[in-house]
Amino acid sequence: MTITRRMVLKGAAAGAAALGAVSGTGATLPRETSPVRPEDEAYWARIAAQYEVTSEVTNFENGYWGLMARPVLEAFKRHTDYVNRQNSWYARRQFYKDIEPIRARLAAFLGAGEDEIVFTRGATEALQAILRGYNGLKPGDAVMYADIDYDSIQTAMETLALRNQCRVVRLEAPEPAEFDEILDFYEAALDANPDVKLLLLTHISHRNGLRVPVREITALARERGVDCIVDAAHSWGQTTFTVDDLGADFAGFNLHKWMGAPLGAGLMYIRRSRLEAISPDISELPEGVGGIQNRVHTGTTNFATFLTLGDALDFHLEIGPENKAARLAHLRNLWVREVRTIPGLDILTADDPRVHAGITSFRLAGHAGARANQAIVEHLIDRHGIFTTHRTGLARGACVRITPALYNSADDCTRLAAALVETAEAFRS
Repeated sequence: MTITRRMVLKGAAAGAAALGAVSGTGATLPRETSPVRPEDEAYWARIAAQYEVTSEVTNFENGYWGLMARPVLEAFKRHTDYVNRQNSWYARRQFYKDIEPIRARLAAFLGAGEDEIVFTRGATEALQAILRGYNGLKPGDAVMYADIDYDSIQTAMETLALRNQCRVVRLEAPEPAEFDEILDFYEAALDANPDVKLLLLTHISHRNGLRVPVREITALARERGVDCIVDAAHSWGQTTFTVDDLGADFAGFNLHKWMGAPLGAGLMYIRRSRLEAISPDISELPEGVGGIQNRVHTGTTNFATFLTLGDALDFHLEIGPENKAARLAHLRNLWVREVRTIPGLDILTADDPRVHAGITSFRLAGHAGARANQAIVEHLIDRHGIFTTHRTGLARGACVRITPALYNSADDCTRLAAALVETAEAFRS
């Protein structure tokens, strides 16, 4: 399916009509339908003005979740007020009619069929549901994941293997790695472990920002009879792609990170032809195949959160997904270029745009422990007023993650680079 802006905006009109009293136009945005230079600070300052950001620190820890832009936040408040006032009268009689056009828009934007996605409270819940229901393993098979993958999903892979009497193959991803090196690494791992039947792939790692060539690896895996489950928690909205670009049959997505929706929103994707590979959720009767909605049971969700997803997509489209991706990568490159030659400071992703987006981590020589990296985080706050976070779990040690957002400026990145020069000297072994 080829998705055009016209198709998505047509869905927006349908969604607005369905929502009726709970919809609103929000603030007037700078509208760009053509490419915007990522270094155009005047334009990006107008976008940054759509965010209400704390003045206590310069925030470079935007990987936890994404701030809602002002129009999205205003819409969320309206939806919250409306749902709170209408209560179960609305929830039971109208909500599901209102949410379907929004779900259809998101499916179209993702390049998926409407029957191939279902809402969850986040990527973690989506991935856990897929793994909990995956029925393609038998005793003697193996599952595979890497150190760059998310902690709780690593554990879910371990539990799935234990339940099915399978072997677990744990990989240590190269660091930093070029595009072909990553591809060769996974191909060699698959060839060395022909019993592997399920592979976890993280599109963009929350640990070091490595962008994995998922489509190419998925093709290699499929040739070997291996299913792939893709963790796209950090890639949807930070980069541009459709489900066909991933190539995988199973994936989990976040909407409250880089798509800028309220907290507690994600999507689960199962390719239509592979639905039977995922058994119904334990809370659903196992009789028959059912639909994708039978593969996860979330319970009562925040109705206002999901009503706001269309507003978040509107803001994302107003900026332009390609413009947004280019800006985030540009902000990353600004500080990385300034510090890459600092002795003892290692940048954990290569500069090839195919292997990174906005997130990138660094490690100081001799400081691979969690406590040492937490000390670096505190130093950046106390000495420079810059907020970051440390990440653990990489085979080569802990690191500090830098995650810019659209409200960060080129000046912020210059300040960050200068702070890292001083920090590297202060922590030199």
